[in-house]
Amino acid sequence: QVQLVESGGGLVQAGRSLRLSCAASGSIFSIKYMGWYRQAPGKQRELVAGIFSSGSTNYADSVKGRFTISRDNAKNTVYLQMNGLKPEDTAVYYCNVQRQGSSHWGQGTQVTVSS
Repeated sequence: QVQLVESGGGLVQAGRSLRLSCAASGSIFSIKYMGWYRQAPGKQRELVAGIFSSGSTNYADSVKGRFTISRDNAKNTVYLQMNGLKPEDTAVYYCNVQRQGSSHWGQGTQVTVSS
C-alpha cells in the first residue's frame, strides 16, 4: 500500500501564493507518476498538474504559467507551487500517485482563494 500525506492548503487572497506538498510512504517503489487533481463544489475532479518518473510534466491549461509541479525523489515528495492564485482555483486538492497497476489518492487539502 501507498500512504500519502498532503499539506500546505489554506485561505489566501487572490494573487498570492501557496505551496502544496504530498509525501509518499509505504510501497513506493516503481512510482511512475505523481500528480495533483482538484475538485470544486458541484464539479468533477480534474487534473491540475502531473510529473512522470522521466521528469516530464503536464498541466491543465487553466494553470499553465502560474503553477509548477516538482518532485524530490529522495524524499518521495511531490510539490505544487501555486502563484497568482485566483478565486476559481478554490477547490479541494488531491495528490495522486500511480504505480504499475495501481493508483493511490491522498485525503485532500482545501485551498480557498478570496477575491
